[in-house]
Amino acid sequence: MIVPNPNTARRRLVASVLLLIAILPGATAQENEALVRKIADQVIRETKLGFEGADNKQFYASAAAIPEGVAVKYASSYTGWHYTHGVLNMSMVNLGNYLNEPKYTNYAADHVAFGFANYETFKKRFPGGRSHVGYPYGEMFTMEELDDFGAMSASILALPEGKRKDEYLAYVKKAAMHLTEERLRLKDGTFVRKFPHVNTLWADDLYMSVPFLARMGKLTGEKKYFDDAIKQVVNFDKYLWDPQNQLYWHAWYSDVQRNGVAHWGRCNGWIMIAQVHLLDLLPANHPARPKLLRQLEKQVLGIAHFQSPEGLWHQVLDRPDSYLESSASAMFVYGIAHAVNQGWIGKSYASIAKTGWDGLKKYKINELGQLKDICVGTGIQDNMVFYYTRPVGLNEKHGTGPLIDAGVEILKFEKAASK
Repeated sequence: MIVPNPNTARRRLVASVLLLIAILPGATAQENEALVRKIADQVIRETKLGFEGADNKQFYASAAAIPEGVAVKYASSYTGWHYTHGVLNMSMVNLGNYLNEPKYTNYAADHVAFGFANYETFKKRFPGGRSHVGYPYGEMFTMEELDDFGAMSASILALPEGKRKDEYLAYVKKAAMHLTEERLRLKDGTFVRKFPHVNTLWADDLYMSVPFLARMGKLTGEKKYFDDAIKQVVNFDKYLWDPQNQLYWHAWYSDVQRNGVAHWGRCNGWIMIAQVHLLDLLPANHPARPKLLRQLEKQVLGIAHFQSPEGLWHQVLDRPDSYLESSASAMFVYGIAHAVNQGWIGKSYASIAKTGWDGLKKYKINELGQLKDICVGTGIQDNMVFYYTRPVGLNEKHGTGPLIDAGVEILKFEKAASK
């Protein structure tokens, strides 16, 4: 007769329990919540609000402490006043609200407060404006491009009311006036830029404008802001949608009446999440909502065609020989998952987002919670090699905000599944 070894039996029991825990929804939810926290906490660790001397490398905690004539740069890439900072601020507020964790909301509030506490010094010292090289916060007061103020203004309005100071709202009102009354547009009202061709429509600018317009509509109750936001979404689709590939082009040139050369991943991501922001804030009974929902679902279906076996998307979406790019992948996970969570599209689309999140975890997020292979800032060229060869960064500021938003939506999936 063989007597079972009690230690072996105990080990088998423990293994069985661990296996059971691993397959329960709650275990996955706990794992993903820990990961999302790690991602956000790593960004907080990498953020250093202050300035560094360009030559002497000395740290200055405030603009007022910088001696006259000393050129400085931001002490960290997360310090500045750029649309990517607006994206990150809104994602931190989103995470803070979902987890009821003030430190994430405070991150955004502190970032905005630092900008307002310091920009006047640079404005007085460097009246040359945004084009002057070597000084911070030029974007804040020149507003030369939509990049300079749209997403940052939206992030100010995303802050809790108690953290919005009077000077913030004065800035936002100035930015809204500039956006609605002074920005360059086509005759039909679509936002364009002066370059690289005369009156070029950039796909990126849908995000630089629409979330801010939607928040102004909610703040003021004025119909004109929602009308303008809807106009942009519809018109960008008119000019940029490629019905053959079911993707958006990066650009449309009004002077030659044609599109650019690339279905760039991140610009398609900007278009998707701009629509998500608008639908979140648009009144539920607005007559344009059904059309906007159809347009969003059309894009989701188009994007689904180009998801890689790893669950991710390529730098140029329809070019599988281009690299797998992280910021666009995070944007698609966020946009699709959020649309499912809100009931805007069917639950069958959830698998696209879930496999995308799994791909990000497996291939793109390192042990510190940093996101790899984020394409750096990208202009427009009629040269496909330009898109193929754009450098990538680690935890580069174009990707961390969308990654946090994607994680929040995955947590919502799991919370719903556990009920």
